[in-house]
Amino acid sequence: TAAAGGRPPRVSMQEHMAIDVSPGPIRPIRLISHYFPHFYPLTEPTLHPPDQRPAAASTIRSAPQPQPDPEPERDSDDSTALATLEFTLLFDADNSALHCTAHRAKGLKPLASGSVDTYVKANLLPGNSKASQLRTRTIRGTRVPVWEETLTYHGFTRQDAVCKTLRLCVCEDPWLRRRRRAPPLGELQVPLRKLVPNRARSFNIYLEKRRLEEVETEVAWEEHGRVLLSLCYSSQRGGLLVGVLHCVHLAPMDANGYSDPFVCLFLHPNAGKKSKFKTSVRRKTLNPEFNEEFFYSGPREELAQKTLLVSVWDYDLGTADDFIGGVQLGSHASGERLRHWLECLGHSDHRLELWHPLDSKPVQLSN
Repeated sequence: TAAAGGRPPRVSMQEHMAIDVSPGPIRPIRLISHYFPHFYPLTEPTLHPPDQRPAAASTIRSAPQPQPDPEPERDSDDSTALATLEFTLLFDADNSALHCTAHRAKGLKPLASGSVDTYVKANLLPGNSKASQLRTRTIRGTRVPVWEETLTYHGFTRQDAVCKTLRLCVCEDPWLRRRRRAPPLGELQVPLRKLVPNRARSFNIYLEKRRLEEVETEVAWEEHGRVLLSLCYSSQRGGLLVGVLHCVHLAPMDANGYSDPFVCLFLHPNAGKKSKFKTSVRRKTLNPEFNEEFFYSGPREELAQKTLLVSVWDYDLGTADDFIGGVQLGSHASGERLRHWLECLGHSDHRLELWHPLDSKPVQLSN
């Protein structure tokens, strides 16, 4: 009668404990290989729950599984072949410049796993490594970086093309490795005598591994740099215009690896302060640009008997300035220095620019 009234039947505790609540036979726990069979290709499960369809599972196991692209294997310590670097070189003989365009690198293998932040560093050898060092911007988060950036060496002459080599290094960004010095991810060297003037040449070369001890024991070749001078005899003003335009590859004289250069001019023999001029100081650089011009009055016949001394100095506050290098132009010079001087005085109102290597010792002049 109670059930007929819509109320649920009441079950006593004794009756509840007497009810058979057994779930039945114990079923095996599923293995992970049932869900991802390609992880265990040699293991075939033998137990299946009653509601699983073996035929469907067999079909799933037989279907091809998408495989991720395998990571390139890291080289062993004895291996030297690394990634490749694509770049283009152009020797602009008309403007005395070497252009290096870094395009891209492929197959980089960083010291740590994951992505890598890289840049390309260039050096001219032999030469002062810091003075001739150029670098691209950093490309972050990839092992296939694309730079498409051009590095330019000014003051690069035909003589440099014969005897110099360009070294390119692919490096990890230094901010990632402040605690210890790491070698480049790879490097290569290209003898520049292979270049044809005014004709671009593309390269795709394997990088080579360079050990850290080789980097630390490298000895820099002594080079004091070079200066770009312009000479012009002005017939209207009746004197010589000397332009100090640019210096490159200067020797570092300060503890921070740089210099604070300035240039001094001295026309000898010539009495008075008007024979001496000095440019402004450029701070913390080995490749300063001045673009300053100075004037020496006098007829060409007198100037032809004089000597122009150009010296580059490192400015030091409170102490004597350090001599970096110098060059002497005049009738007592030789080679390109003599040619520059004679062509300037022989052609009025003709501006002639020329790069000159710096000598390591000051010129001693007699009275």
